[in-house]
Amino acid sequence: MRCPFCQDAENKVIDSRESHEGSVIRRRRECLACKRRFTTYERVEELYPLIVKKDGRREAFDREKIVSGLKKACEKRPVSADQIEETVVAIERRLQGMGEKEVPSSVIGEEVMRRLQQLDEVAYVRFASVYRSFRDIAEFMHELKDLLEAEERERKAKPPTSPGKDG
Repeated sequence: MRCPFCQDAENKVIDSRESHEGSVIRRRRECLACKRRFTTYERVEELYPLIVKKDGRREAFDREKIVSGLKKACEKRPVSADQIEETVVAIERRLQGMGEKEVPSSVIGEEVMRRLQQLDEVAYVRFASVYRSFRDIAEFMHELKDLLEAEERERKAKPPTSPGKDG
């Protein structure tokens, strides 16, 4: 494993732990040359379905496309790298659980949006604006309106909290 800072191949593992329900091992490493620390993730290589694009092309599943899209959507938002990784792992599990040989790219896009909506609404809107290719501000506003209505329904569905004995 090369150091991402100085490209030296000599490093040591200073911490290892399982994450994502044991499907991933997170390792903190220290470069022996520059002494900087970095994190790597180790996971079992798994088979994923082919992704069918809108134009009918088929391509191999690429987790980095999901990671990249999530990072762009979550830029300057209070979303940690671990939360992004957990989201990607959950999407991968869903794909594998489907047991299909081919999956439309729209299934992945909608799953990313669903999970972003739960994680961070601003990131959700950012991703939706690119993924849904809004033609104008009216389409964008329609998406925001739907998001606000869903939030209102969720708020109303929660039972009111009763004041404590001190209150």
